[in-house]
Amino acid sequence: MATFNLQIVTPDKLFYNEDVDMLVVRTTEGDVGILKGHIDYVASLDIGIIKIKKDGVFKEATIAGGFIQVDKEKTTILTEAAEWPIEIDVERAKKAKELAESIINRKLSEREMDMAEVRLKKALNRIRTAQKD
Repeated sequence: MATFNLQIVTPDKLFYNEDVDMLVVRTTEGDVGILKGHIDYVASLDIGIIKIKKDGVFKEATIAGGFIQVDKEKTTILTEAAEWPIEIDVERAKKAKELAESIINRKLSEREMDMAEVRLKKALNRIRTAQKD
């Protein structure tokens, strides 16, 4: 299968930089599969799991939203955070989930509620990813 370069960049590191067979990401519009030669494409990414196929094997990571830029030879993901399942501290994620839920239950300002909902989504995503491994 033809490959393309995938780079996943966070504010503090280059999380991933390898040639891959395929990538599946969740954009804010839905799931998208990327193969070599994909049309040029830019989209916002939702908080979720990305699936990377390399040498015929899928590997998953969690990302905290961001952006994807695709051209025929290279795909770049810019995200606030990216983690492999083994790197996720499940207890910390569960505490973040509980904190976000308590903020949501207090019915604070709309801005605080929005921020708490994003935190909750990130925590749930991390927990789901870690428990798959």
